[in-house]
Amino acid sequence: MTDANRARELPLRQLILVPALITLGITLLRLTGEVLGWSPALFNREAGGPLSIVGIVWLVPVFGIYFAVKLVRAGHSPESLGRTFGVAFLSLAIIPASLWLVRALHFAPAGRRFPLLLAILSLVSLLLGIRAWPALGRVLLAYGLAARIPVALVMLVAIFAGWGTHYEKGPPGFPSMHPVATWFWIGLLPQLTIWMAFTVIVGTICGALAGLAVGRRAQPAAA
Repeated sequence: MTDANRARELPLRQLILVPALITLGITLLRLTGEVLGWSPALFNREAGGPLSIVGIVWLVPVFGIYFAVKLVRAGHSPESLGRTFGVAFLSLAIIPASLWLVRALHFAPAGRRFPLLLAILSLVSLLLGIRAWPALGRVLLAYGLAARIPVALVMLVAIFAGWGTHYEKGPPGFPSMHPVATWFWIGLLPQLTIWMAFTVIVGTICGALAGLAVGRRAQPAAA
């Protein structure tokens, strides 16, 4: 049975339930910390919230490894780890290439063409990244949706509430527009494209490393 066929048999809900709940808890914790003005080092309120210690972005490699180990032990290993790494890194390269392209076309970060083109190219990298290890790709896709849809909803509430958190701030110079339009451009669109691609690709690379380690441990045991 091929990896693609085995991927259809995965118990996705069972695999992602606990990671999704942990991720939701951290999302709500971060929102609370930013609203209440807790430590900026832990809860960065700046636009994009870069390098905030409390954040779900750090969970992607952790759960990528977790899912990969579960899959390998359940007999859902990739057909070729070499191919997995190759396709994953190729899809990863699309992301910086996308940034280079939108800048080469002189699209302003605060405009609409910049995030739209970036979103389209992110979807391309996402679709390619899933093919690196289809079983793991499907799990990460499901986990990504479970992680990012709540964030998008939190952003919608934050934009209307005006709490001053990073969830409601666009890039420098972002034009003033209706709250729903603002949410679409800085919330819904990037959460369901850019961050989904990041989740699948980075999770797959970290998971493939874990799969390689698990496979090497299994070989001496089998011998």
